[in-house]
Amino acid sequence: MFFDLSPLEIVVLLGLAVVLFGPDKLPQAAASAARFLRQVRAFGENARADLRNELGPEFDGLDLQDLNPKTFVRKNLLGEGEQLRELRDDLNRDLRTFSSAEDVPAARREPSALATGERPPYDADAT
Repeated sequence: MFFDLSPLEIVVLLGLAVVLFGPDKLPQAAASAARFLRQVRAFGENARADLRNELGPEFDGLDLQDLNPKTFVRKNLLGEGEQLRELRDDLNRDLRTFSSAEDVPAARREPSALATGERPPYDADAT
């Protein structure tokens, strides 16, 4: 909900604010808190605008949210990136067409059972 606070926690915080500030100073405290939050938000917007101006026109499409590590991982490693999505689709298409047993290389085929008394193959280069 609001900063991961339950409704009961919000009510307790409001009651605590009334006890701490009193009913007469509570509106002034709320107004100053709102003013502080507006100033912090304006500071962030100004910093973002300054960064966009300093980077220049070649970074117009840059979304600062994409630089967040969680967003970057979700988009690029978990398949939401355009190039990775195309690569994943190509690999899936190749795997679907590669499904027949004749196309599977000998190294990837399931080993066949050996007849009784038959010796397993020996590869001198592998040992």
